[in-house]
Amino acid sequence: MIERKYLSIEEIISLPTLSDIHISEDGKKVAFVKKTASWQHNKYKNHIWIYGKDKEDCNPLTTRDIESTYPLWAPNSKDIAYLSPVGEQADKKNQIFVKLKEGNSSVQITDEKEGVSKFKWEPTGKGIYYLAQSKESEVLNKRKELYGDYLHIGKEYQNNCLYYINLDKEVQNDNPEKQHKVVQLTNGKDFHVQEFDISLDGKKAVILATPSPDMGDYMKSDLYILDIQAVELQKLNIDRLLGGCVCFSPAGNKICYQASIREKDYYETHIEDSTLEIYDMNSGKVIHPLTDFDSTVVPIRWTTKGILIKWQDKTNYLMGLLSEYGTLEMLSEKVDSFIMNAYITKDGNHISYTKAKINETFEIYLNDKKITNENSFFKGKLKSNREVTSWKSKDGVDIEGVLSTPVDLDPNKKYPLLMVIHGGPAWAAFPIFSDCFNEKYPIEQFIEKGFIVLEPNYKGSSGYGNEFLKANYRKLGIANYDDIIAGVDKLVDVGIADNDRVGVMGWSNGGYLSAFCSTFSNRFKAASVGGGITNWRTHYVNTDIPYFIRMCLGNNPWNDPEIYSKTSPMHYITSASTPTLIQHGEMDARVPIPNAYELYQGLKDMEVDTELVIFKGMAYSPDQPGMNVAIMKQNLMWFSHYILGESMKDF
Repeated sequence: MIERKYLSIEEIISLPTLSDIHISEDGKKVAFVKKTASWQHNKYKNHIWIYGKDKEDCNPLTTRDIESTYPLWAPNSKDIAYLSPVGEQADKKNQIFVKLKEGNSSVQITDEKEGVSKFKWEPTGKGIYYLAQSKESEVLNKRKELYGDYLHIGKEYQNNCLYYINLDKEVQNDNPEKQHKVVQLTNGKDFHVQEFDISLDGKKAVILATPSPDMGDYMKSDLYILDIQAVELQKLNIDRLLGGCVCFSPAGNKICYQASIREKDYYETHIEDSTLEIYDMNSGKVIHPLTDFDSTVVPIRWTTKGILIKWQDKTNYLMGLLSEYGTLEMLSEKVDSFIMNAYITKDGNHISYTKAKINETFEIYLNDKKITNENSFFKGKLKSNREVTSWKSKDGVDIEGVLSTPVDLDPNKKYPLLMVIHGGPAWAAFPIFSDCFNEKYPIEQFIEKGFIVLEPNYKGSSGYGNEFLKANYRKLGIANYDDIIAGVDKLVDVGIADNDRVGVMGWSNGGYLSAFCSTFSNRFKAASVGGGITNWRTHYVNTDIPYFIRMCLGNNPWNDPEIYSKTSPMHYITSASTPTLIQHGEMDARVPIPNAYELYQGLKDMEVDTELVIFKGMAYSPDQPGMNVAIMKQNLMWFSHYILGESMKDF
């Protein structure tokens, strides 16, 4: 009899990821992106696949070295456009390609120097609207040739503009050498297009724009209506903080968008604490279809049957059709359902989405019929059991988390416990199997080694209502530590966890909380800090989102140094005693690398066991499977050594 084993780290990383779903208007075809690991080239590859309802099969549209993402069916349900990188090695930029049903090959239709970020078909299919950097950026390129490369901070941005390219004759001729006519519809000076939609009559565009792509400018977002023929912009009088998707009603007289109150206090200005609004262009009035909906709602598309929306409900992600009058038709189960991507036809009759059931990975569905079979990847393998558990924090607040245990869990045994903390903080742990949420910590291998794993949804996590979302305001680290430790104590009290063998790890905000746990407390035998904040004061002047820190802590470090101090792991460095692995991406702009060096030097000075690993060229996440393997194996070896007593000679 062959012994069944858990997935190896390489197998976990090889599990395909599905995204970018788009359904044809006739409801007969679904295009999607499948991301896989190419071990031969040590890189991830994205290819577009197409499911045909007639033959009930999936086939690749692009293969081998032709990377492709963002597939969009044309209004005729026959032609398809997508993005694919063009150029030499590191200088490759995404361009739009169109493949006709009758054509033998795809035709490149854009040649933007800095590439295309997103696009949409013109409603008749005669052209494509797309976002690319302003032509004014060419002035900066000329300056670079003359004087070298420099940047005037806060003054020079390469903003996205809206462009239109007519395809009526050129694409039909299937001539890749043909120069297509491009029209620039917005100016790049102090106007950065983030999102847009086109009315079904093709006469108007709604644009969500900010002064620049700087993350701090998102609080200066506004909505505009563009008269496409006259190329005239009209700013809408909406005194709200705007973000996320925007979409026209089928009649083109109303707009749906995400909004929250535009104030200075923390979560009143945070887009995670947002609701859905409708703006009536005829009356200028704002409609609130959701008045008592305590969750962030994402509008996806406005159909003749209502607005397709998605929202989080604790550890579920749900979807439904919302009328402008507030009635909601559920399109997914209320429990054990996680909807990631979704798209719907404009008549509202056909829908496709990715869904993961509890303890499974994502599959694609068309009108509630499963059309992929990714979970066959687990055939012949053991798989940990994931379930939602709960406990009370020190202040009596209910906290949930995801507990992963072996299939042969012994209720009479005390297991070593690992706490894996999610980032965000406005995110959550979910009881599904997907490396897109936990790409740096090998939970299956931890389980095989004999650990159990708890992923806490601490205060500030999304999906538990707005009061819970802002419950860590000016309490970062401190309140979250209580949530985490209460989870440890719960498992110790019920007799499943060994109080003397507990570890903690996490990336980004999870890395921050792991660093806080390792310096603030001696409860942990080992810690791993991935891309984590260690000193809020120095982080404030290095990160690309200082405004986020001001919102979290209520002020800047110059006016309120005390709050920056007591919420920082470095404040407690002199009492640190937990062996700590530090992993960090060299090019991480969100959590810059000085955070890692500061914690490393502090632990060294305190004579605490520590290792610092800098991943060259990596930003927030690795783009190489081999680098993913290294991150996971280092964590596996670190906790196996300090908690199980195994060797670290191959670290």
